[in-house]
Amino acid sequence: MTIGKRLFDVVLALILSILLGGVIIGLALVILIKEGRPVFYLSERMKTPTHGFRLIKFRTMKVVAHDSGVSGGDKINRVTPFGRFLRRARLDELPQLWNVLRGDISFVGPRPPLREYVERFPQIYAQVLITRPGITGLASVRYHAHEEMLLARCTTAKQTDEIYARACVPRKARLDLIYQAHQSRCFDLRIMIETIWPKLRKF
Repeated sequence: MTIGKRLFDVVLALILSILLGGVIIGLALVILIKEGRPVFYLSERMKTPTHGFRLIKFRTMKVVAHDSGVSGGDKINRVTPFGRFLRRARLDELPQLWNVLRGDISFVGPRPPLREYVERFPQIYAQVLITRPGITGLASVRYHAHEEMLLARCTTAKQTDEIYARACVPRKARLDLIYQAHQSRCFDLRIMIETIWPKLRKF
């Protein structure tokens, strides 16, 4: 990551934290009142092929004793009504501003993967994670809807894992590497606009 991109991330994260601080606190209170604790969902993700960190999001699903893997149709019944709203508007990702400030992720980059997939596909992620992961990225705006459609059909955790590993990992990696080869400030801004604009049009 260049110094310029890191400076951009820090300044924008601080500005958004100030502007959206009330929204973040309000959403946290709604989750606490409607769903109870915990308010936040912490998940280990990988910043590099060997370095993990705790990604923070608003909790959108009912708590279970053991939870692992990507979210597919097998977990759909655990998503709370308010969680569906948060996911649809991508408001569940607002707490990741803290991850940006910490330097775990950038605003734009490949989505940080789970450790299990980095260990299963070391060659792929050795290339993808040369770039700092991000809140959004080229794969997020171009493939996310198709990924959700594929995984929504899955009825078991095993099926979700098989589909994600076979179809999603390689296709997202190709898009992440295209971003890596062409990344620039203008490209980042374009991806951020493509991420936000469809959500704003719904309000």
